[in-house]
Amino acid sequence: MSTETSGVDLVGDETARNLARAALFAALTGAFAYVSFPNPVSPAPITLQVLGVFLAGIMLGPVWGGVSMALYLLAGAVGVPIFAGGSAGIGILFGSTAGYLWSYPITAVLIGVLVHGGFEVGDSSAASTTRLVGAMVAGVVVIYGLGVLGIMVVNDVGLVAAFLAGAAAFIPAEALKIAAALGIVRNERLTAT
Repeated sequence: MSTETSGVDLVGDETARNLARAALFAALTGAFAYVSFPNPVSPAPITLQVLGVFLAGIMLGPVWGGVSMALYLLAGAVGVPIFAGGSAGIGILFGSTAGYLWSYPITAVLIGVLVHGGFEVGDSSAASTTRLVGAMVAGVVVIYGLGVLGIMVVNDVGLVAAFLAGAAAFIPAEALKIAAALGIVRNERLTAT
C-alpha cells in the first residue's frame, strides 16, 4: 500500500513566495542594522534599519511587510544578532531602543496601506513620488513617536529630552533613507521581478 503526497500542498505557492520575501526583507533589515554609527546625543545609534522597514512596506505591502518586520523582531528576540550593532536577545525589546523596534511592524503596515491604497498589493513603482514620500514620512512619525515614548519610559526622562535625544538627532539621516528608498523603488531593474 502506498500513499502519494505529490499533489498535496501544505502552503500555496503564492504564500510560500510571500513568506520567502518577508524572510528576505527581515534579513535585509538585519543586515542594515550592522551599518551602525554611534550618535553622541542619543542612546540609539544611527542605522539603516529604517530603510529596510520602508522597503518592506513599499515592496511587500501592508500584510507581508508587517509579517517581515515581525519575523525580524522574532529572530532578534531568539538570539539572531540582527539588532543594531549585532545585538540580540529579548532584553533589547525592553531597553532604550525598544520603542523603535516595536514600531517596525506597525510602520511597515502603515506604509504599505498608504502606498498601495489599502491591503491589496499593487505595483509599488507606479505609486507617485508624493505618495511614496508621504507614506515614508508618516512611517518616520510612527517610528520616532514610539521611539521617543520608549526612551521616556526606559530612561525616565521628559518629552523634550527624549525628543531631542531620540528623534531630532536623526532627522537628516531619515531624509537620506527616504531618498534611498525612493531611488530603489524607482529603479526598474531592481523592482522588476
